[in-house]
Amino acid sequence: MISWNARFAAVAVLLAGTALFLRAHARNQFVPQRIALASFPLELKSWAGTDVPIPVEILNSLGPGEFLQRTYSSHASVASTHNDQSGGESSVDLYLAYLPNWPASYHHVPQNCLVGSGWTEVKSGIITLALPGDMPFPANRYVVARGDDRQLILFWYSARGRRLASEDQMNFHLVLDSLRFNRRDNALIRMNTELLPGESPDQAEKRLLSFAAQANPLLNNYLPR
Repeated sequence: MISWNARFAAVAVLLAGTALFLRAHARNQFVPQRIALASFPLELKSWAGTDVPIPVEILNSLGPGEFLQRTYSSHASVASTHNDQSGGESSVDLYLAYLPNWPASYHHVPQNCLVGSGWTEVKSGIITLALPGDMPFPANRYVVARGDDRQLILFWYSARGRRLASEDQMNFHLVLDSLRFNRRDNALIRMNTELLPGESPDQAEKRLLSFAAQANPLLNNYLPR
């Protein structure tokens, strides 16, 4: 039987060869119509968003694409904080990256950004998200720490309606999409939330899933299938 290492090497060679082929024989790829990320709703039922500008130097390093970074605060948590000054305000950070032309890579994948920002991984794994009105799909789940701060992060990759946790698997499918459908567009979706004092990652996950349940149905308009 062929070993896993041999299969992985074969896939790596295929990816590299296809990338070179696409660069050498560039053609006008099909980029479907969609709505600009900047128009993603600031209000999502129980959540109110505030844009977080991305520094110009980071945007320049990200390369061609469209990017959105926003913090959403829960209306319920804001009201609770006003009534109880000892309580913390729960919020969720949303980051969307849309790349119209693979094989441009995610220069700022979450794992690399975490290390560069001083965060260390506490626990990581892959979970299955089962959101209302959608088919279940895999997502990365990270618990990270920096000093006394803790955060829970969920992120996944998306292309042509396909959602995957693995960047390598997504790149493999993009090779096929490029050859079969002339489609190279793809996206990264990341949601994270700070763990409040005394809060467990599982409790914080409920907050992320509550937000994801409201945001996910809208993403099809911004990240085309």
